[in-house]
Amino acid sequence: MQQRPEHLDRAGAQPLPAHEQLRHPGRRLHGLSRVDCAPIHLDAHYSSKTEWGRPLVCSLVALSIVGGMTVRSTSGLTIANLGWCDIVLEAPVFVGDTLHAETEITEKRLSRSRSDNGIVTCRTTGLKASGERVLHYTRSFLVPTDAAAVRDETGY
Repeated sequence: MQQRPEHLDRAGAQPLPAHEQLRHPGRRLHGLSRVDCAPIHLDAHYSSKTEWGRPLVCSLVALSIVGGMTVRSTSGLTIANLGWCDIVLEAPVFVGDTLHAETEITEKRLSRSRSDNGIVTCRTTGLKASGERVLHYTRSFLVPTDAAAVRDETGY
C-alpha cells in the first residue's frame, strides 16, 4: 500500500488514479466517543453483563470517525457527498481503541450533468491498531476536475 503524508489533499477528479490505495492517520477513542443513550454504550454495569463485558462505542460514531479521517486525503475539496453504501460493521469498537482507515479509489469518471466536475467512488476500511477490521463502506462524492484552479481561487 502506498503511504501518503496525512496532510496531503488529493481532492479533484484528475489527480486520483483509479485503484490507488491511501492510508489515513489514526485516532484513539475516548469517553466522549460515546454519544448514544443505549445502555450498551453508556452503562458500564449493563455492558459488563453482555458478551462484550464493557461499553461499546456507538457504531455511528465509529463510522463517522473513520469517514472523517479520510476526508483530507480523498475529498477535501468535495462539492457534495453523493452517497454511502454497503456499510458493514465487522467487529466491536471500545473506548481506548485506536482506529485507522485505508481507502482504495475504485472508480473515477467525469460527471454526465456537470462538465466541470467528476465523481469519485472509494472503498474505505476502518481498522483497529491491531489490524482487525471493524467496518467498511463505499462512498461516492462530487469533486472539481481542476482542483488546482479551486485552490488558487479559494486559497485552500
